[in-house]
Amino acid sequence: MTDFYRRKLPHWQPEGVMYFITFRLANSLPLHVIQELKEWRERERKAIHVKFSGAQLRDELYKLDKKYFGHFDSWLDRCVEESPRWLAEEKVAQIVADELHALDGERYRLIAYCLMSNHGHVVIDTVEHSFKPAHIGVTAPYPLTDTLKLLKGRTARRCNQALGRDGKFWHHESYDHVIRDQGEYERIVWYVMNNPVKAGLVENWEDWKFTYVSRM
Repeated sequence: MTDFYRRKLPHWQPEGVMYFITFRLANSLPLHVIQELKEWRERERKAIHVKFSGAQLRDELYKLDKKYFGHFDSWLDRCVEESPRWLAEEKVAQIVADELHALDGERYRLIAYCLMSNHGHVVIDTVEHSFKPAHIGVTAPYPLTDTLKLLKGRTARRCNQALGRDGKFWHHESYDHVIRDQGEYERIVWYVMNNPVKAGLVENWEDWKFTYVSRM
């Protein structure tokens, strides 16, 4: 990544836990692919637990998580012609983009996102002002699972209405990854920004309508 593009990234200012999240449409991956990925990850996890312990174990599991995502995301791109592509419809992608922004400041600080035809990538920071009262005088963060459930629930109904269809819209599981430091943050935001470029859809990330990067 050049210094020119690094200057375009929002500043690393974590106030809570910063997450990289990937969510996908229902039936966007064949069942046999999902099963193979899960079995591969489980084999690798067992081997790592045998070989390592302590801090080294945590580091190796962290590396495995990144490898798993690489395989997972590659399959999403490879299966794009065979899977639902509802987010390729501008009116549908706009519904999801609008909801991502609507939850900004309520549930998280929105840093970046990119919506592709069968999946989306999002980077958020769980800031203090997204906290809810746990009981009088005490605050607690919204669980990430609750936030994703809210996002998917609100958008699924409206997207299905826009498409004139019924049935499941989102896959129930999402991939989430905790961003540990500034270097990883820069790499991930850069990855999100350039997803449409990597897919050969545009030459410049700024030309993709459904890519967003905070200017903070």
